[in-house]
Amino acid sequence: MAGWTNKGKMSLLEGYFLGLGIPATFYVMLVTDATAPDADTNTFGLLHGITPGNGYTDGGYGLSKNTTDFDTTSENDTSDLGSIEIKDVVWTASGGNIPASGDGARYALLTDANAVTASREVYCYWDLSSARTVSDTQTLTLADLELQGTES
Repeated sequence: MAGWTNKGKMSLLEGYFLGLGIPATFYVMLVTDATAPDADTNTFGLLHGITPGNGYTDGGYGLSKNTTDFDTTSENDTSDLGSIEIKDVVWTASGGNIPASGDGARYALLTDANAVTASREVYCYWDLSSARTVSDTQTLTLADLELQGTES
């Protein structure tokens, strides 16, 4: 399941209608289930990131604002929603497991690119359904992470 944070909703509206604070780069980051993200999550520092190393870099997977990284858009008039998908995000464990230690990844986040990782704004989150640990030489692929906007 995917969800928008209130920070993400506000940032989207401010960026589109006011031309404010649109990041040039976004990140997909992985967090444990120690604290679940929800609509009230504003920054990455409120959550527990997985331990970096072995193919997962501190700060996550970088995405640029373009049609390569945000590769599919659609409008669905029957369900009254619009959506955009992120290209497949892939991490390969090398030299050990991902995470390097500690709890596995339970949630993926879409954040801004603040240089202070703990201060990154969390826009959206996806539940990976269980804590994931990737064994050495194996891959974790997050395929077609989707962001939806719907009428309520």
